[in-house]
Amino acid sequence: MADCVIEDSDYYPGKDDLDWGYEEGVEWGLLFPEANGENQSPINLNSREACYDPRLLEVGLTPNYVVCRDCEVINDGHTVRIMLKSKSVVTGGPLPSDHEYELHELHLIHWNSTLFNSVEEALGKKNGVLIIALFVQIGKEHIGLKAITEVLQDLQYKGKTKIIPCFNPNTLLPDPLLRDYWVYEGSLTTPPCSENVTWILYRYPLTISQIQIEEFRRLRSHVKGAELPEGNDGMLGDNFRPTQPLSDRVVRAAFQ
Repeated sequence: MADCVIEDSDYYPGKDDLDWGYEEGVEWGLLFPEANGENQSPINLNSREACYDPRLLEVGLTPNYVVCRDCEVINDGHTVRIMLKSKSVVTGGPLPSDHEYELHELHLIHWNSTLFNSVEEALGKKNGVLIIALFVQIGKEHIGLKAITEVLQDLQYKGKTKIIPCFNPNTLLPDPLLRDYWVYEGSLTTPPCSENVTWILYRYPLTISQIQIEEFRRLRSHVKGAELPEGNDGMLGDNFRPTQPLSDRVVRAAFQ
């Protein structure tokens, strides 16, 4: 497999309210000291250099996701957030024995509800946060994401929200057996860039249609009617952090 870049652009509860963005030259580390840490995300994943660890399969990684009713979808100016009300958890795999990580929002952000009382409390703590990341490829329409993409036209501008009647997070898991994945220790990819985050990266991608991709690309990072700086088209794009040094971290693989 060729080298690939892991990118993520999600909102994380508990982040500082200080203004930040993805513009060239913006130094997050000046405002958020944790962004200067040695275990930051995202990383450039070289699958050939990952270390096979058979212990990851001793206890299978087991998501127990529940269908969510009346989910709130939000354009926060950085990305689209889907807030889940139902309690969905992940256990097993590289996670501590008998610990449940509760799904908080998409993109598959979990917090350790065995050790902590809230996601805010879990941020930055050892074994506090788990993120499951998915690659995406263009192909046929993703039926599970249709509930979200069909309302994005109502969320074009920052601050817009929409309630969708039903969403099933299980549809985002591309591998039914959930055996082929990489795992490494990293951080949030947006401020405050807290570390002690366990990242699980599935080997097999999620397939969505070109039309669904274009619905996301029509979103804007500003409120309706806002006066934009010269040269800024206001489109919500390029919302990812550059890759960070791997340093002495080891990426483990649950497959050979």
